[in-house]
Amino acid sequence: MLGKELSIRIRREIRDGNFQVATTIIFSLSVTFLVLVLATIINDHFKRFVLYEDLSLSPLNAFPPLFSSSPSPHHPCMQQCDHANTLQEWVSPGALSHSMSDEELMWRASMAPRLVEPPFNRTPKIAFMFLTRGRLPLAPLWEMFFKGNEGLFSIYLHTSPEFAYEPSNSSAFYNRRIPSKLVQWGKPSMIDAEKRLLANALLDFSNERFILLSESCIPLFNFSTIYLHLTNSDRSFLSAFDDPRPIGRGRYNRRMGPAIELSDWRKGSQWFEANRELALAIISDVTYYPIFRNYCMPPCYMDEHYFPTLVTKVCPNLTSNRTITWTDWTGGGSHPALFKANDVTEGFLNRVRFGFNCTYNGEVSSVCFLFARKFHPNTLQPLLRIAPKLLGFNP
Repeated sequence: MLGKELSIRIRREIRDGNFQVATTIIFSLSVTFLVLVLATIINDHFKRFVLYEDLSLSPLNAFPPLFSSSPSPHHPCMQQCDHANTLQEWVSPGALSHSMSDEELMWRASMAPRLVEPPFNRTPKIAFMFLTRGRLPLAPLWEMFFKGNEGLFSIYLHTSPEFAYEPSNSSAFYNRRIPSKLVQWGKPSMIDAEKRLLANALLDFSNERFILLSESCIPLFNFSTIYLHLTNSDRSFLSAFDDPRPIGRGRYNRRMGPAIELSDWRKGSQWFEANRELALAIISDVTYYPIFRNYCMPPCYMDEHYFPTLVTKVCPNLTSNRTITWTDWTGGGSHPALFKANDVTEGFLNRVRFGFNCTYNGEVSSVCFLFARKFHPNTLQPLLRIAPKLLGFNP
């Protein structure tokens, strides 16, 4: 409306001969228009500048942009950054320390690639998972066992949280402790520790087989024999059987139903071996663990019933229903026999190594146990003397 009135006024002034006034009005309008255009441009640039500064200083910008230009080849950390971001570093992490909670760890470890063939050279490894309170008294024997087989195994130690001893950097056990929590015998914390070991080992995509061991376990064969036996097996080795006795079915709590019925109830050895598929199934369980935690209390012990019952429920075809860690329960009681220095002879070890019959990949075999327990710390010296000759260890 204002523009229309000004136009009428200018035409009137020109018609009446007042040309100078009309010229002044036109000039004033032009200057006003230019000022408005400049103000708009300046305001737009100011907003962009402020917005950019806000984004660049915002805490949300702590993460790098999704896409960014490549760093200069002369950048001081280029080689280090490239190494840290390689696929191999991600699929086979070197450091075991992290700040993840158990829930975060299980979620992260449960990830599994859907493509069968990895885009890198993958050599299957065996994860040796030691559940221990502190030092491994038989560590020198295990050092002899692992020697010369680097790249074919990984080691994981779950210790008491206050345990701080670290062996020398030449040891296979150097810097292999995972973030650990307090463990109490017969309590759910025992299962938590075993699942914690599995989850940490699953973070390394090269780990294919997972064996749970205690501080009193020993290997019964050399590394090559055990490696081939496990990696060539078509099943895992987790025992699960129906025990009709009071120490079996008698521990079942009817409040576990209907998710877990008495017909599902199983018992087995705590010391298991699992392939990657079974390990993923174990750490991914959120259905049956809460039931056991709430209703499996002494005289029910989770370490004897949870894994056997879980596997029977979700993936019974993955296990051979037997353990490969020999333990002597013939003495009765709630704890197995403890072997000392005088018990360690070639004859004794050979009876454990070849004195049983079992099925391996559908065929009868006399090699049924690859590990044994419980061995007192004073058995170390006789074991070190026997191992090179009898077991074929590298001295």
